[in-house]
Amino acid sequence: MTDSANQPVWHEPQVSREQLWSTHKFHGMTIWLTGLSGSGKSTIAHELARKLTELGKFAYVLDADNVRHGLNSNLGFTNDDRAENVRRMAEVAKLFASAGAITIVPIISPFASGRQFARLIHSADNLEFVEVHVATPLADCEARDTKGLYAQVQAGANIELSGVNAPYEAPSAPEFVLCLNGEPLDLCVETLLRDVLLRCGMKR
Repeated sequence: MTDSANQPVWHEPQVSREQLWSTHKFHGMTIWLTGLSGSGKSTIAHELARKLTELGKFAYVLDADNVRHGLNSNLGFTNDDRAENVRRMAEVAKLFASAGAITIVPIISPFASGRQFARLIHSADNLEFVEVHVATPLADCEARDTKGLYAQVQAGANIELSGVNAPYEAPSAPEFVLCLNGEPLDLCVETLLRDVLLRCGMKR
């Protein structure tokens, strides 16, 4: 039997999203960067946030690695844990976007179902969700090996790495595909910056 007294109750804020955004000139949305380890997701995310901040926009990088030090510190790297990691990141990103932040999320997010969930909860809350596939080829990611993970796998370490010995389901219809043909990261950042500013009603 369900104890109704313990059921959470949704509280509508006294300050509406429209009031919040208009007062502070915010325009919240989520930019979701998916791709293999070493593809350049975090580099693009932080540079995009820097440029947006210089232009007076409220931008925040919700870095998946950083969140694993706190909120998601109890999660490992099994398929179930990776899926839960993405679910939590999506929910937090939605909260940030609703609060008015241009929320930039660099996260491998290897499963299409997780990314679809992220999109759906944003759409249901009338928030923009922009999926970006940072599609740097595996060979280039291995050559960069920014975290040393590819070398560990090659050395026989007992770790699972998306796109190598663990699944990675590439997006089928993202808003943007970047870095597929060796485009420089600054060009990728500029592409996203133009799009974000247009969504905010500004021209680049």
